[in-house]
Amino acid sequence: MKHIKLSAVAVAVTLAVSSAAMAQILSKDQYKASKDDIAADYKTAKGHCDSYAGNAKDICRAQANGNEKVAMAELDAQNKPSANARYKVHVAKADADYAVAKEKCDDRAGNIKDVCLKQAKAVEVAAKADATVQMKTINANDKAADTSNKANNTAYEKGVDARRDAAADKRDADYAVAKEKCDAFASTVKNSCLSDAKVRFGKV
Repeated sequence: MKHIKLSAVAVAVTLAVSSAAMAQILSKDQYKASKDDIAADYKTAKGHCDSYAGNAKDICRAQANGNEKVAMAELDAQNKPSANARYKVHVAKADADYAVAKEKCDDRAGNIKDVCLKQAKAVEVAAKADATVQMKTINANDKAADTSNKANNTAYEKGVDARRDAAADKRDADYAVAKEKCDAFASTVKNSCLSDAKVRFGKV
């Protein structure tokens, strides 16, 4: 299946602008023009999906929807640069990838499909956890830059806490995948598999 491409304008939001340009706020006309281009690209991509059928069509539409949301998040981040805006971009990408991955899992069945869905969720959780760490660390460091050493220590601690929380989220998501894989077994083998998973991911 062909990959749905964003327009040059949408891609330029992230790839074709320099750091200096990213610091500039777009005029209302520039913002509206870029937004209109993104909407036009989405309409074209969605129409292209009509040439497919079944799950291939669903995957195509998920890609089109995801591309639109990511492009809009990128545009907003360019228009009003901030750690929070970049966080929203990462979240939009994670949501878009997850939506497509879920649709692709529909091509499978039984336990294989269940594992596919859990793995897709684990990837989404990991991406969002990393984005949260980045945002909190940047915000904390920015705030600490104009304060005392105590504030710097607080910023460091927040970063550590964020990384710890992110690690826990990733571990829980990976444990869910491992448990789902165990369902492919029966009786003693399944119990042994679950026990191993609990030990491996600290759930004992």
